[in-house]
Amino acid sequence: MDIDDLIDAAIGREGGFVDHPADRGGPTRFGISEAVARANGYAGPMRALPRATAERIYRRLYWEQPGYARIAATAPAIATELFDTGINMGPAVATGFLQRALNALNRDAADYPDIAADGALGPQTEAALTAFLARRKPGGEAVLLRALNALQGERYIRLAEKRPANEAFLYGWLANRLA
Repeated sequence: MDIDDLIDAAIGREGGFVDHPADRGGPTRFGISEAVARANGYAGPMRALPRATAERIYRRLYWEQPGYARIAATAPAIATELFDTGINMGPAVATGFLQRALNALNRDAADYPDIAADGALGPQTEAALTAFLARRKPGGEAVLLRALNALQGERYIRLAEKRPANEAFLYGWLANRLA
């Protein structure tokens, strides 16, 4: 698992400059919205956002700050999924999916205690993940990945149902975001 490869793949999926009229996020370049670029010190036109700036934002906001780099050491597929989901939906949503899935998979707290689904990757979430993987290896990571994708897919459909303009994005979300 190499974060540089994950960032390259994300930028490849996201593409260059996009300003879709149905996208509430406004103009993006390399998948970085204007609001995120501005919040991270970029003041130029979005069409000219340097790739290196996008790479720094991805590394810091979507890998290091949410703690996915720590997860990568023991559950690389989960860390990769959280990184990608965090880019598209925000790290708090991605981490919340992980927490919800871990709670649903703990056999009524028989394997490890329930954790708060607060969207923050802290020691309790990491301990629950470690306990789940220890209990459910060798296939546990694959099952957890399926659960994360199920939650993500349901959210995409709900977004399209709640706001018909999001239907413009639904096919691409489902085709490119679910492993």
